[in-house]
Amino acid sequence: MDASSSGAGQRRLTRSQTIVGDPIIDSEVVPSSLSEIAPILRVANEVEPVNRRVAYLCRFYAFEKANRLDPMSSGRGVRQFKTALRQRLEQGDDPTLVGKIRESDAQLMRKFYQQYYINYIQARKSAVDKAERAQLTKAYQTAVVLFEVLEAVNVTISLGVDREILEAHNKVEEKTKIYLPYNILPLDPESADQAIMQFPEIQASVIALRETSGLPWPKDHVNKPDEDLLDWLQVMFGFQKDNASNQREHLILLLANVHIRKCAKPDEKTKLGESALDDVMKKLFKNYKKWCKYLNRKSSLWLPAVAQEVQQRKLLYMALYLLIWGEAANLRFMPECLCYIYHHMAFELYEMLAGNVNPVTGEYIQPAYGGEDEAFLKRVVTPIYNTIAKEAERSKRQKSKHSQWRNYDDLNEYFWSVDCFHLSWPMRPDADFFYHGTDPPSSDKDDHGIKYGTDRWIGKVNFVEVRSYWHIFRSFHRMWSFFILALQGMIIIAWNGNSPIDIFTFNVFKKVLSIFITAAILKLCQAILEIILSWKARKNMSFPVKLRFILKFVSACVWVIVLPITYAYMWDPPNGLSKTIRSWFGNGKAQPCLYIVFVSIYVFPYVLASLLFLLPWLRRFLERSEFRIVRFAMWWSQPHLYVGRGMHESTLSLFMYTVFWVVTLMAKLVFSYVLEIKPLVGPTKDIMKIPITTFQWHEFFPQAKGNIGVVVSLWAPIILVYFMDTQIWYAIFSTLLGGIYGACRRLGEIRTLGMLRSRFKSLPGAFNARLVPLENTGTKKKGLTASLSRRFAKVPVVDKERQAARFAQMWNKIITSFRKEDLISNREMDLLLVPYCADRDLDLIQWPPFLLASKIPIALDMAKDSTGKDRELTKRIESDEYMRAAVHECYASFKSIIYTLVEGADEKKVIDKIFVEVENQMKQGQLIQNFDMSALPALYDHFVKLISYLIDNKEEEREEVVLLFIDMFEVVTKDIMEESHVLDSNHGGSYGRAESIDMLFASAGAIKFPVKPVTEAWKEKIKRLDLLLTVTESAMDVPTNLEARRRISFFSNSLFMVMPDAPQVRNMLSFSVLTPYYNEDVLFTLQNLDETNEDGVSILFYLQKIYPDEWTNFLERLGLKSEEKFRESTEFEEEVRLWASHRGQTLTRTVRGMMYYRKALELQAFLDMAEDDDLLEGYKAAELMSEESSEHAKPLWRKCQALAEMKFTYVVSCQQYGIHKRSGDPRAQDILKLMTTYPSLRVAYIDEIEETREDKKIHKVYYSALVKAAIPKSDSSAPSLNLDQVVYRIKLPGPAIIGEGKPENQNHAIIFTRGEGLQTIDMNQDNYMEEALKMRNLLQEFLKKHDGLRYPSILGVREHIFTGSVSSLAWFMSNQETSFVTIGQRLLANPLRVRFHYGHPDVFDRVFHLTRGGVSKASRIINLSEDIFAGFNSTLREGSVTHHEYLQVGKGRDVGLNQISLFEAKIANGNGEQTLSRDIYRLGHRFDFFRMLSCYFTTVGFYVSTLITVLTVYVFLYGRLYLVLSGLEKGLTTSREFVHNKSLQVALATQSFVQLGFLMALPMMMEIGLERGFRTALSEFVLMQLQLASVFFTFSLGTKMHYYGRTLLHGGAEYRGTGRGFVVFHAKFADNYRLYSRSHFVKGIELLMLLIIYQIFAQSYRSAIGLILITISMWFLVGTWLFAPFLFNPSGFEWQKIVEDWSDWNKWISNGGGIGVSAEKSWESWWEREHDHLKYTGKRGVLFEILLASRFFIYQYGLVYHLNVTKKTKNITIYGASWLVILAMLLVLKTVSVGRRRFSANFQLVFRLFKFLIFVTFVSILITLIALPHMTFQDIIICILAFMPTGWGILLIAQALRPVVKWAGFWSSVRALARGYEIVMGLILFTPIAFLAWFPFVSEFQTRMLFNQAFSRGLQISRILGGHKKDHSSKSKE
Repeated sequence: MDASSSGAGQRRLTRSQTIVGDPIIDSEVVPSSLSEIAPILRVANEVEPVNRRVAYLCRFYAFEKANRLDPMSSGRGVRQFKTALRQRLEQGDDPTLVGKIRESDAQLMRKFYQQYYINYIQARKSAVDKAERAQLTKAYQTAVVLFEVLEAVNVTISLGVDREILEAHNKVEEKTKIYLPYNILPLDPESADQAIMQFPEIQASVIALRETSGLPWPKDHVNKPDEDLLDWLQVMFGFQKDNASNQREHLILLLANVHIRKCAKPDEKTKLGESALDDVMKKLFKNYKKWCKYLNRKSSLWLPAVAQEVQQRKLLYMALYLLIWGEAANLRFMPECLCYIYHHMAFELYEMLAGNVNPVTGEYIQPAYGGEDEAFLKRVVTPIYNTIAKEAERSKRQKSKHSQWRNYDDLNEYFWSVDCFHLSWPMRPDADFFYHGTDPPSSDKDDHGIKYGTDRWIGKVNFVEVRSYWHIFRSFHRMWSFFILALQGMIIIAWNGNSPIDIFTFNVFKKVLSIFITAAILKLCQAILEIILSWKARKNMSFPVKLRFILKFVSACVWVIVLPITYAYMWDPPNGLSKTIRSWFGNGKAQPCLYIVFVSIYVFPYVLASLLFLLPWLRRFLERSEFRIVRFAMWWSQPHLYVGRGMHESTLSLFMYTVFWVVTLMAKLVFSYVLEIKPLVGPTKDIMKIPITTFQWHEFFPQAKGNIGVVVSLWAPIILVYFMDTQIWYAIFSTLLGGIYGACRRLGEIRTLGMLRSRFKSLPGAFNARLVPLENTGTKKKGLTASLSRRFAKVPVVDKERQAARFAQMWNKIITSFRKEDLISNREMDLLLVPYCADRDLDLIQWPPFLLASKIPIALDMAKDSTGKDRELTKRIESDEYMRAAVHECYASFKSIIYTLVEGADEKKVIDKIFVEVENQMKQGQLIQNFDMSALPALYDHFVKLISYLIDNKEEEREEVVLLFIDMFEVVTKDIMEESHVLDSNHGGSYGRAESIDMLFASAGAIKFPVKPVTEAWKEKIKRLDLLLTVTESAMDVPTNLEARRRISFFSNSLFMVMPDAPQVRNMLSFSVLTPYYNEDVLFTLQNLDETNEDGVSILFYLQKIYPDEWTNFLERLGLKSEEKFRESTEFEEEVRLWASHRGQTLTRTVRGMMYYRKALELQAFLDMAEDDDLLEGYKAAELMSEESSEHAKPLWRKCQALAEMKFTYVVSCQQYGIHKRSGDPRAQDILKLMTTYPSLRVAYIDEIEETREDKKIHKVYYSALVKAAIPKSDSSAPSLNLDQVVYRIKLPGPAIIGEGKPENQNHAIIFTRGEGLQTIDMNQDNYMEEALKMRNLLQEFLKKHDGLRYPSILGVREHIFTGSVSSLAWFMSNQETSFVTIGQRLLANPLRVRFHYGHPDVFDRVFHLTRGGVSKASRIINLSEDIFAGFNSTLREGSVTHHEYLQVGKGRDVGLNQISLFEAKIANGNGEQTLSRDIYRLGHRFDFFRMLSCYFTTVGFYVSTLITVLTVYVFLYGRLYLVLSGLEKGLTTSREFVHNKSLQVALATQSFVQLGFLMALPMMMEIGLERGFRTALSEFVLMQLQLASVFFTFSLGTKMHYYGRTLLHGGAEYRGTGRGFVVFHAKFADNYRLYSRSHFVKGIELLMLLIIYQIFAQSYRSAIGLILITISMWFLVGTWLFAPFLFNPSGFEWQKIVEDWSDWNKWISNGGGIGVSAEKSWESWWEREHDHLKYTGKRGVLFEILLASRFFIYQYGLVYHLNVTKKTKNITIYGASWLVILAMLLVLKTVSVGRRRFSANFQLVFRLFKFLIFVTFVSILITLIALPHMTFQDIIICILAFMPTGWGILLIAQALRPVVKWAGFWSSVRALARGYEIVMGLILFTPIAFLAWFPFVSEFQTRMLFNQAFSRGLQISRILGGHKKDHSSKSKE
């Protein structure tokens, strides 16, 4: 396609743009309603270089056809397209071409068609490989179009078509039906000779599917060749043809891959084995059979009695399920809905095949929905889809309450009940399931039980997602009950005894027994919560569930009554509450035993549950059982549910995580008792005894006993810390255990180049043990023994050569991939490569030259200076093994080369004699004594020269080579062997003369030079020897690139870790990779790369400075000496684009990385299949993979490719590719380039087509399409011909995206994936060649039971964060993320057994998940964090998630503070929604107690702890505010030091531990220590603190807390795109203000006010320094929340930027809002959007918001009594008068506001006078107050501190009550007040920043702090931030 090759400069056709005089019309930029003309325009573009008139005729025909398709031009973009095409036809480059169709055109077209047919079709009829077949397929398609144009031309001039051409066309048309685009398997009869179709397993599967005998076809059916079972199912049930084609290939590949593994004998592979069939069938129908059993229905999988028909029936059942799944669209998220559909259709299938007759009609049974095209889509999928879509609409664009609409889970769970069969089959359109009323159920509104029409809306099923903090308690009530009861017990013990041992005293024990009453109350709370939060699901609840709720509530009420009464009778004499209770029920005798009896009855169920906990196998059996008696017995403990049964782990796993949590909880409780609770009891007792009568404000309850307010203020922060600090203890113990586990798994054994060198000797053995399939597997070590063992099986000598050859192939492939990625230079590559072929002449191991570099020069010096004995020299050389190897290899190579070059008979005798003599002397140990070693350097110099001549190998240098031989001979015989007469003994001394020596080597034929033929082995040998001899410097730092070092070290280390044995590629599990893509960067354009930001920094310049060595290597690879040269060539420009894109977070980088899997499989397949001789001769796989490979090699290469295709598929789901293509978006062209570069890459997209229907209206139709490159890049000489072609096109029932975008995008494309494994890869990930080699090992994990119970359903692997080197923030984020994906997930998987799916790059058991709802969930908002729900779903459905650390995948992360904050906000929002979800609720209830703890603290618990951490600060400070303003603290301080006691200090220190990020730093440091050394970990920790890591983590704390809390309370969660770009720009002040105003700045200013007030009013009786020390962490928190965004903002303290930011902020704050005005342009628009969440929150949310806002009124109430003018009275009227002041101020503001609006235009002077009078009045009042009642300056400050919070509180309440305020007409006043507050906050923030900007060193410090990582790599970031601009200016001057 010419348009695709024309680059960025090509103008594209869009809706608003036409092309005039362009050389071509882009055939891809065609409106969807005219898609039929796209092939014609493609052909026009293709033939234009050959015949322009034919191209013109094609376009002319396309134009006419466009007019026929849409005569009214009503489709989108049609009119503009037609205009452009017409102008192109009228204004051609050659006017002679333009004109009406002539008679000569018919002749021209006929001739052109015939010529095309001969050249492109007949010449390629014997297409053998894929590329040739692709060309032939394309030629047939082109020929069809050419004939269509030819026919149109002939019709225009009333001519017929020649018979010859008609015959050719008929052949073409026939072949076109055969040569269809295919995905992996060409199943047409012409392609039987294709390599992939030659595999017996594929053939066996195809033959089995084509067995259609006995099937009842429709009467009007016309038989076609090669029809199969899927064709029959498609005809009978009305499936789409492309769906059948897609699933045909899917099923064949699935069966073939399983068949290979199951059938070991070669003769079995030609027939599809029953074991393979049964294996696939078992996995595919496991969920369906479970569903049938759950609903007590018989399965529809009936097998015939005739054995011959069994296989066919099994295949039909499997094919039917896959066809349903393949066309189900959004229904794939509802697995039990699919089970329902399949249940009925499979039964219809059975009845049809059994020949059953319909009793009503008397005819044979036919499918209810069959018989017409797309019947299944229209009549089964679409009605259910419409229900899903309508329910999504009810969500009111994501803002509605979850309880008001049914999400995917609700609709799916309808099919968990037998009620689903009320839908019947065919499904009743009037069924309640399909009803989607516009209003919520009327039963929610009507208390009289009257049912209206809307009551038909089924509503929520099983669970209701209600916004409430109570979900935290409800889901994990066992944990909270435990902590509350433990707290009560510890307080009782501390209050009544001196030590914990006192619990055994009778009185204390009796008091401790009261915890059972608390337990009963908590149980009652739980029962009430269950009823309230499930109320809206009552309609669909089964009677047993309702009954259970009622009985739970009744029993809880009974226990709450019975236990306190019986407890009251324990005491004799009764005291306190016991006395009161006994007075109600009669003062009988004390009966202590009665309470004990009832407690025993109460705890009996818990004892029983504990016994079942200790016997997990019994619990699993009971939960899975469908026996009614068992279900009844289990009914009380948990309702019978389809999921969440049988999740219990093995006894060993249970023991391990139980021990972990017992130790953790013991440490936590001991800490809490000793340091928090016990020290606080004494002061509390004292406080309660001290009477306080004087208050510093108006006290409403002066007679309150025990100073209860003080006690609450004192205990509240302690209690909060008590509930939070388990998270800290979890972090501590998980870090320790994770470190131990990591060490046992041998992580970090090779972490430096030095360690790699020391272990390199064992590397080939590890390579072959891990990466090469074993031929004979003996007994293997397992478990810890295998982890700690360092030995591999001994290899027989015979196999060593083969193993060395395989090692060379794989090692060199890795090194060459490093070179292609520009991580190493050419020199480094040469030093790292090992010989492909083992030189058998040498008979020794040839290590890579980087190990042997400089060894020869050193050994030479040692030998030259050696004067002792041979033994000493030998000892010195052999002390370094690599030196010994280098010396041996050089000598052997020297000898080999001399023998190769010397051909003369006499010369050979001399050479023989010399070498024999030397070797004899060496054996005798007399070499140094008899030979003069000082002459060795001369010989060395001559030999180096000889090697250089051999490298050039030129004929003209022959004389020099002869002279060199003579010189070497003289050196040896005269200088080295001076005393030896060995040569004279046989030749009479004649060789001693110079002239004889000259003749010895000078004679013709004596020396073979130049060497011919030059083999690869010879070139490799010479090059290697040259390196060994000439590299004089040490190669200790090779490779120098840090990333190359990291990768090679990790890879080498991983080979010593435990992993499954590698199977042969044929026997490995097949897998796919799926990447969802929306509209991110695909490939950077040159414009992107050169475009500079406001600092003059371009992306290319930035990358060159961040990766200087890689840029140098890149230029070397291209052969360029300077960067200016690359702009001279389009090819070089493309390479630069690729180089930059491979260092960003682009799709290109991801695709390149994932396609390494294919390269690895091709290499491994080659190594599996290649003959030993080929390998030993150095047969390079790299050469084999080139097009220039020999004819002998091509069949093997095709077989390797075919095997790779059979095992690996990569699908990128480019959701908007079709839209991008039609709109001319360059991203579409870049994606097409990727497809042509990687021919096996497939792109799935959602195609939106406009179709005109019978009503003449245009309707949108949606398709799920799969495309591939029409012709691979390497096969196309003309880049313009690179086009895509549609492989499958499956119609959808409507728009695919009705839930969350990413999971919906994955779901539509998942039908195009293949294999048994599915790796989900995000768009910001990367992969490496060396890691791809281990993929087949990883997939073997699916075949192992990791916990002894179940096979894994998800394999987790680790990630490397590759963005850590960009800036300090990126480094912090990278370390944080790395610790989570390594030590964190390691522990979650084992022993805690709660690892879920945290995103990518996990590998899913594909068949398991395609039958259970897919790899993510997609309900709007509730599934915002879609990935983790896949893990929840997998676990609830009895899956198992493991984690493996021997394989890593690269991942990019956000690198700027704003990006990071948006990401953190998204995650916090997602966790808020998780807290409300049914998945968390079910896991919390159905896990055992300790596993539930693991689940809580590793999911939502972390965010709850974050919330409590910040809440602790608020509670502490508001408690202090209450104490200092009321005067209580002052009164108590005079009596006893209580406020800052030990407990409080411990609590604040604990809070600080979380706040400062130490919770994350612990695992981070442990992992760094483990993998890079603990000294490195310590230095990095110190460096991170110096770079203000604590500031970053404290700031992140605020982000998490704000968004998590707000989501729980009000909702408003949304996907937040972070951009994933390079952050080298300065964020404006207004941008930061908008992003952080509510989450950080408002809260920071509030805490600042609290601290200031506490500082002012506590100073009178405490030292200021003491107060600051106590509250130091809070001051730090305030400073961080207010100023961190500016501290981490590049150029945040540059004066020029400050000035620009201030003017920008002023403009923004003063701009008015309005329709269409964005939040970025106007403060009003932003302010309205900022409290959008309050519009949609419920009444509870509004009430809670008002209660929270009322805290701001405390300031005014407390502070007005501390004014100098009010100290004498504490009357309530003072507070009332203060409100009059507030009202007066508000009235004045309102008056000014109204006056400005009404009088400022016409009565400006009057308005100004009025404002002046107000000002004078205000000043007068102020002077009067100062003069008469002696108001002080402090009073003015106090007034500000009092009234400002009140105004803010009023503002918050007004926002919450927005409808009321608007109705009252005060909204504009509220807005004006809000603007005033925003201006004040802006000034508070801006003033310190502007002040610091005056000092230049502040900006320098900030730059150093932000980019220290880059500084440490020798970069000058100051040049990045400013230098590039100077470079440009200097160039312009020149």
